[in-house]
Amino acid sequence: WGDGGGMGVAGAAWVLVALGWIFIPVYISAGVVTMPEYLALRFGGRRIRIYMSVLSLILYIFTKISTDMFSGALFIQVSLGWNLYLSTAILLLVTAAYTVAGTLLYSIFPTVTVENTTCHIPRPDAFHMFRDPVSGDLPWPGLIFGLTVLATWVWCTDQVIVQRSLSAKSLSHAKGGSVLGGYLKLLPMFFIVMPGMVSRALFPDEVGCVDPALCQRICGASIGCSNIAYPKLVVELMPIGLRGLMLAVILAALMSSLTSIFNSSSTIFTLDLYHKARPRASEMELMIVGRIFILVLMCVSLLWIPVVQTANSGQLFEYIQSVTSFLAPPITAVFIMAIFWPRANEQGAFWGLMTGLVMGLVRMILEFSYTAPSCGQPDHRPSVLTDVHYLYFALILLALTCLVILAVSLLTAPIPKENLHRLTWWSRFNLEPRVDLTTPQRVPDPENSVSSEAEQSQPPTWKRVAMWLCGLSSPSSQSVPPNTQSNDLNFLHEKPVWRKVCNFNAVLLLAFNVFLWGYFA
Repeated sequence: WGDGGGMGVAGAAWVLVALGWIFIPVYISAGVVTMPEYLALRFGGRRIRIYMSVLSLILYIFTKISTDMFSGALFIQVSLGWNLYLSTAILLLVTAAYTVAGTLLYSIFPTVTVENTTCHIPRPDAFHMFRDPVSGDLPWPGLIFGLTVLATWVWCTDQVIVQRSLSAKSLSHAKGGSVLGGYLKLLPMFFIVMPGMVSRALFPDEVGCVDPALCQRICGASIGCSNIAYPKLVVELMPIGLRGLMLAVILAALMSSLTSIFNSSSTIFTLDLYHKARPRASEMELMIVGRIFILVLMCVSLLWIPVVQTANSGQLFEYIQSVTSFLAPPITAVFIMAIFWPRANEQGAFWGLMTGLVMGLVRMILEFSYTAPSCGQPDHRPSVLTDVHYLYFALILLALTCLVILAVSLLTAPIPKENLHRLTWWSRFNLEPRVDLTTPQRVPDPENSVSSEAEQSQPPTWKRVAMWLCGLSSPSSQSVPPNTQSNDLNFLHEKPVWRKVCNFNAVLLLAFNVFLWGYFA
């Protein structure tokens, strides 16, 4: 709801253009459903696919599910005055039932300040996006390049986002969705930053508190209360009717986001992990396991919320970006090398991921082992935390991972060309038959085959009710999705009119994005 960084919350809308024009054509030509599946086809073997599946689920817990839960519960807490964890439990129960920003200030300061400090005074560069590369809270090289690395992971390689684009009717639809998402991504500048400015000016003692004891009483976090900027504005200024409507809108959006994340997490777990361990599992078993896994995700994410509440000076935006910068750059590096460098092989990709994981975990452990100091307190954290901004760390991690992939791949045997047809940017239109390094096979279950005729009979009433409550169809209605790989290349062909419309809007979006960056620089 408020990140304390001012205009620095602006994102990289151009990465959405890269999704529709670069990444989606390769994924479609490869004929994949999940991102770990693409890496398995591209490199072969099982270890990269398993690692990517597990790491994706961990990232969902740390950066998506727990933060969505926390922000939704925070809104309920501020609106209704309930306990944070009671609010979280209610949000989870409602979500499970149907799934089984900026705090700029200008001239008003808080009345309770910390003596001999300037914590309560606005940053001189709060209205600028390009800030000092050394002393800035969001240094401009990190904002341009480091944030692009993180955005590439989110928008171009993350199952939650890519899964939506893969379901498009055509490539033009996928491109159109990417462009529309890019236009919508410009709105947070006005929907998050501007309300944050208003909230910080109207409620300086609550939103802008700097005294740890006062902050603890206001929002339950001694590190700061900038996260309550938006719900505080809604609760205090809107009339009762609109206040309730706004609460419903916010919670509906958060629960929709959680549902999407849960579905994508369930897809990754069941198809890339569980089904590989149990290839004879029936469709019914996979659906039940997926729903149970969602409940496990909820519990783990709930336990992580106290860390979210106090990390990164209590600023939710910076927490998400910092955790992503510790774990996501190696994934971005592997996907970029896989798509654009055919010489990259499984050994290079795997050891690049491992090297990046070790470095990222070391930084992440240090980050959570040392609490950021409150206003006026000395900073005793190691220099690797205080002197190396997390966005710079993301760039270093990306470069190191690429170097390891490059070196190990050149020292080991290349992947034959017949295994790479339609798996790289350069071969996406190749019509030659591909010999898959890892061919996903669905092994029929003899028991299910034998008893298929019996399953056609009507199940008992209690079983049908239970299946309906869990969102499961009857066994007779289950079917294996058809193989659409033959239509993948047809998907890449666009009608000239719509191709031109998408290209024009992509150029317009990029131009407007560059203008905003220059205007607020």
